[in-house]
Amino acid sequence: MNIKIITIIVIVYLYGLFEYYMNYQQKKKLKIVSVRDKGSLWLIVISITVGYLLSFSIASTKIGRIYYWNLLFAIGLFIIMIGLIIRVISIRQLKQYFTYSVSKVESHLLIEKGFYKFIRHPGYLGQLLIFTGIAISLSNWLAVILMLLSTLVGYVNRIRVEEKFMIEQMGDIYSNYQKRTKKLIPKIY
Repeated sequence: MNIKIITIIVIVYLYGLFEYYMNYQQKKKLKIVSVRDKGSLWLIVISITVGYLLSFSIASTKIGRIYYWNLLFAIGLFIIMIGLIIRVISIRQLKQYFTYSVSKVESHLLIEKGFYKFIRHPGYLGQLLIFTGIAISLSNWLAVILMLLSTLVGYVNRIRVEEKFMIEQMGDIYSNYQKRTKKLIPKIY
């Protein structure tokens, strides 16, 4: 098996373990006041799984293959690293308010510093960059499209559920925050 494919698979598993570990650690520490996930976490898990299956399946064929394997592999790894940095920093900026489910913790405050000064969901941006980087590293343009379409379904739904919940919990504070910031990309979306 090609060393690049092995590297990509190892990255996928290590990232999955990182997220699982973070979820486990977070559950031990938090005092959650209310939860309104509405299945959005499961939809994200399903959309990521479908994205992996589709992108790795199409990448294993010659359909959509781009023959700049070394360059795209390097670009993909770079994007994965950028996404991971954004994800970790955004989790650290939220500190005790970070949760995997859409929920409110005891004494919940709105964080508006760091990445959160410009966008409302930098953690999701980081994850989307990670999945995009994984698909790019496969050197197949169809893999990138399939990964993006699949994962966007889960994250667009999650953002909708989370923002509705935050407005219910924080009212005008969150509504005003929405007016000052974008969802994922500063000044664009």
